[in-house]
Amino acid sequence: MVQGLWLAKGSSVSRLPAGAEAEMAKSLLTTSLSARTKLLQTGVSLYNTSHGFHEEEVKKILAQFPGGSVDLQKKQNGIGILTLNNPNKMNAFSGVMMLQLLERVIELENWTEGKGLIVHGAKSTFCSGSDLNAVKALSTPEASM
Repeated sequence: MVQGLWLAKGSSVSRLPAGAEAEMAKSLLTTSLSARTKLLQTGVSLYNTSHGFHEEEVKKILAQFPGGSVDLQKKQNGIGILTLNNPNKMNAFSGVMMLQLLERVIELENWTEGKGLIVHGAKSTFCSGSDLNAVKALSTPEASM
């Protein structure tokens, strides 16, 4: 098992000083949660309505692209394991998986015992990207209706 936090920059990889992992994780978590919290408190949707998208419409479009799952295990030690599970397509995100990811993130935000998260792909691939059909449907909403 590799311990510590390693930083890849260009072709070099270096280990961050001891203690930097916790500080970096805390900073990242605080920044991302506070940004999302501010958006939710102001009533702003995480979906951009200026491009003609509304949250329920986006969810409806994504639901049309099934396959795979985003699975979450919450361990008693406070470590969560998020698995991208669509191995037949190299764990590419389907529309349904995108919706499930949102649900899992909300679940993790409310998990008060959570201390860390491991994200990995099923079988031998992390994630090959997104289902391009779902991406295309979102980029041209009139084509999906």
